[in-house]
Amino acid sequence: MPGSASGSSEAFCSPADVRRSLSYLMPYLGPYWDRPLGAYASEVYSVERFHTESTTRVHARSLLRICFERAARRSGYTDKEAQAAGRELLACPVLQTGPHCLLLFEPDAFYTHLFSLMGLMAHSRNWHITYSVSTSSFNERAKKGPGWIRIGGETLNLFGLPRSRMDGGRIGCLNGPYRYALTNAKRQTAPNPSAIRLLAALPDTEFRSAAEAIKAGNHALWDRVFPPSVKLLQLDDFDVADLIADHLENSDSWMATQFVGDGVVAKSILAMLDQLNAGLWAGWVRQTTDFFWRLEEHRVVPLRLVMGRLRADKASCFEVEFIPSRLAAALRTRAILPSLFTAFLVISILPGTRVLGGCRQVVYYPLMRYLTSIGIQQSGDVDLLAAMLADERSGVWGHRVLLRPEPDPLHEMEAAGGIPTLLSSYADLALSRSSGDLESFTRDRMWSRLASAIANGTADRASNERQWFCC
Repeated sequence: MPGSASGSSEAFCSPADVRRSLSYLMPYLGPYWDRPLGAYASEVYSVERFHTESTTRVHARSLLRICFERAARRSGYTDKEAQAAGRELLACPVLQTGPHCLLLFEPDAFYTHLFSLMGLMAHSRNWHITYSVSTSSFNERAKKGPGWIRIGGETLNLFGLPRSRMDGGRIGCLNGPYRYALTNAKRQTAPNPSAIRLLAALPDTEFRSAAEAIKAGNHALWDRVFPPSVKLLQLDDFDVADLIADHLENSDSWMATQFVGDGVVAKSILAMLDQLNAGLWAGWVRQTTDFFWRLEEHRVVPLRLVMGRLRADKASCFEVEFIPSRLAAALRTRAILPSLFTAFLVISILPGTRVLGGCRQVVYYPLMRYLTSIGIQQSGDVDLLAAMLADERSGVWGHRVLLRPEPDPLHEMEAAGGIPTLLSSYADLALSRSSGDLESFTRDRMWSRLASAIANGTADRASNERQWFCC
């Protein structure tokens, strides 16, 4: 699974290096650096009709539509609204996958949601559909990431959890209850007026997992502060687990008959991943687990595909046969969750959905498509491969393209008088200005190495992989 960018404060390459490298990998991006952010947002949400189809892709898109509708109903939308979300998928197959599972007013999430809202409103779209992983750790960085938010000048613990619950804990583990508390270092609940207002807007109930609580909190906040013309639909790994099970229980699915099948396609992908990690792209798609994670009470455990079984480490003593029926059952009962590669396979690569992501995703996602193409060649599905090669901008930069120094978006929104004012002011900024110093790129050693390889021409020799950045 791809890693996060380096937390170092040292810059390893310059913003100019990053812009040049991004324009090399994604040629469509170059003309937009000096254009308004609103124009770029409109472009990434502009999707032409599918030019090349395949039976596999049509089937995968049908199952994804069902997943969207099911997730919408779980979120409290009516049947009519859920069906509208499914129809919009077919008209505008775009997912925002950049932010992790963060509360709406956490800066890393808030400004990305604003950017997506610009693009959606430019095309009169009605659904902002997001995906975030549920295997993230609470302790991404000290007092940042899931479980934290800065409100009213103070960094607050979303659920008032002790350090013992947060260190190494995973937000998707079903080890609740979790209840919003917004406590500071002195264990005071909602210690300032802004925190009091925010806590009042969040659900006053208990949840089985932190991921579930954050989803419910975001839904409540979106309905309260964002334009009613655009509805929020959040997918996570539990939704995707059911989607994968739908595939595996269906004999018409490529996932069931080929990807799992007799194991040959899956093994070919793992073998190519080993080769990928021995060259220019080493580290971008890390083999932290083989396709799925084992979900336990307080942790997620990597699995390895060995002799037709997915096996955990000795401490876990878990294993499951790598056959469709057994995997589907394990997914339905939440014994396992998908890896990021497997999730992207069913929400994007197979159905042909465009995904918006951040500094690491704009590299690892095309490489995931390349790995999938190896498996598809092994399976002999030439129509699916042709459809993938005909994709236009399947993965684009859409996270932290609006990067603001403001550490408290709630305060900024209230001072501005609401979301519409912020949208209007930010939409006119040039992309080169809105994205700031690009620190998520410049402080990442892997991006520095890639930028150097692009500058000296080394990346040109990796043409087989690079072609997937351009489609």
